[in-house]
Amino acid sequence: MFMVITKYVKDIEEVDRWLPAHSAFLDRYYAHKKIIFSGRRNPRTGGAILFSVDERAELDAILAEDPFRTNGVTECEVCEIIPTKYDEAFAIFAERP
Repeated sequence: MFMVITKYVKDIEEVDRWLPAHSAFLDRYYAHKKIIFSGRRNPRTGGAILFSVDERAELDAILAEDPFRTNGVTECEVCEIIPTKYDEAFAIFAERP
């Protein structure tokens, strides 16, 4: 799994301009079961996405399609996470083959 924390590097008007395309990008990868959750940071300075992918190369290929990234709206920090303890409700994600 990979947690991606994004930070807006353009003004909020530019963020809002690309939000529909970014939302469609997220929907595509939710449909492929590659995203577990996504959401805005509070205050609205960026966001977070938890990806269910095994390889950094796959994550990088997915992120290369994000309209926020391709249009220079965000920068991101990527952290690989290996779940070792979790609530039983999260097991469906953490125990994937």
